[in-house]
Amino acid sequence: MERRSFVGTVAAVGLAGTQRGGGARAARRPGVEGGGAVQQGEDRFELRELTIAELREGMERGRYTARRLVELYSARIDALDGRGPRLGHVLEINPDAAGIAADLDAERRARRVRGPLHGVPILIKDNIATADRMQTTAGSLALVGVAPPRDAFVARRLREAGAVILGKTNLSEWANFRSSRSTSGWSARGGQTRNPYALDRNPSGSSSGSGVAAAASSCAAAIGTETNGSIISPSGICGVVGVKPTVGLVSRAGIIPIAHSQDTAGPMTRTVADAAAVLNAIAGTDPADVATAEADRRRETDYTRLLDPDGLRGARLGVLRPAFSPKTDAVYAQAIAVLRERGADLVDPIAAIPTGMGQGDLLQFEFKHDIEQYLAEWAPGSPLRTLDDLIAFNLREAAREMPYFGQETFEAAARRGPLTTPEYVQIKERLLRATRADGIDRACDTNRLDALIAPSNAPARPIDLVGGDAGGGGSAGLAAISGYPHVTVPMGYVHGLPVGLSFFGRAWSEGLLLKLAFAFEQAARARRPPAFPASVEIPWGGRPA
Repeated sequence: MERRSFVGTVAAVGLAGTQRGGGARAARRPGVEGGGAVQQGEDRFELRELTIAELREGMERGRYTARRLVELYSARIDALDGRGPRLGHVLEINPDAAGIAADLDAERRARRVRGPLHGVPILIKDNIATADRMQTTAGSLALVGVAPPRDAFVARRLREAGAVILGKTNLSEWANFRSSRSTSGWSARGGQTRNPYALDRNPSGSSSGSGVAAAASSCAAAIGTETNGSIISPSGICGVVGVKPTVGLVSRAGIIPIAHSQDTAGPMTRTVADAAAVLNAIAGTDPADVATAEADRRRETDYTRLLDPDGLRGARLGVLRPAFSPKTDAVYAQAIAVLRERGADLVDPIAAIPTGMGQGDLLQFEFKHDIEQYLAEWAPGSPLRTLDDLIAFNLREAAREMPYFGQETFEAAARRGPLTTPEYVQIKERLLRATRADGIDRACDTNRLDALIAPSNAPARPIDLVGGDAGGGGSAGLAAISGYPHVTVPMGYVHGLPVGLSFFGRAWSEGLLLKLAFAFEQAARARRPPAFPASVEIPWGGRPA
């Protein structure tokens, strides 16, 4: 199978999750008021749409404390998941978050501020290890109760920067790699995540909860992970900014893997400036991840300093035109007009760039190897040591783990040989050549481009537990397979459903892509917050989105 990078349709059925030391979602309801009304068309949450800079200013001026922010966001999550629209986007609140925030408040009073993220609550995806009282499960019941021995690099860097890890977000179980017929945003531990722009639509995945959390103002920012589209697609479909960094800019140590050739973590936020601030904190060299050896040399000192409202002037952009619906194409045409108005030089069109065949095979080879390495190092207390063990667990727990779709991708991966297998070596070489030297690099060299653009996604498809994910269109594959950076920013709406604009380019060009995305964001002002409608309102006689 090809790793699905977009869409997803799943139902609002949720199976109870379990938490370490308690029952289902035991830590979610702190008894704090302040979540605000979240009925359709009405949202009085006082932190709604606030940026990291605005939260920081609020703490500096004494309007907020970090602890109060934790209380307000916790109540918001309770209002959105436990009552109201029931988004199903957060698996658990960190039971230590309030205490951590209080300690950070004490540091601020003592004039020891760690940086721009000091006291800022951030949600992270439940495949990022934390050595605390939260779970790290990839949404699977197989890892419930297994305590990682230490924080993942990303979690540690966030804590060092002064961020409060507020909780863990729901996701497509096993990052959407268990089955070719799965439904994005569903996990056995957390049930179904729903799209805040239409509750009967899918939020895409696999970073479903992170995308929804950022969109719905359930946190200041969220962290997602991507193998192929798992940051970009839910960001585009949920109307937020997503950054899929160059593979090697952000360490994968402590992140439950799919495939080391493509895996990475990145920010999912409401603004480009917030994404740049979070990327500052999590990027860097980690001795535990050989891919990051060049990260400290290649990264920008401060990505936020590159942001310029006039950053499109003189930029040379290649326009890719993948096949989308006429309505999505119309929104893309409006975005292209904005780019031209802001001074970009467009090469339109750029010939389509094939990604090559065999990506699904490559991911299966690497998953078998990488998941067993993870289990050995990061799940020492688990009796499950191999992919075969996970498959057997799912069969034993089929009523809870496989009520809607199976594990044929797991089973196919289990039949793969080692990473020395000639088939694997040849596939990897072919894919990298097709997407790098013969792909993005050649397109940029031949046309003297700074970056490429494309629509990030088609509008979200309806939830469908019976049929599973249905194809809709996405532009994540080229940057994902090459390991090159990709930024999506809100571009507009089709019948109220968000679609994003993608900027991607050469390795280590995150700074340039953020600059371009910021300039577009400031000119287009496309993002609007969700209103949690039950469904999409389409005029009578209208065609489907």
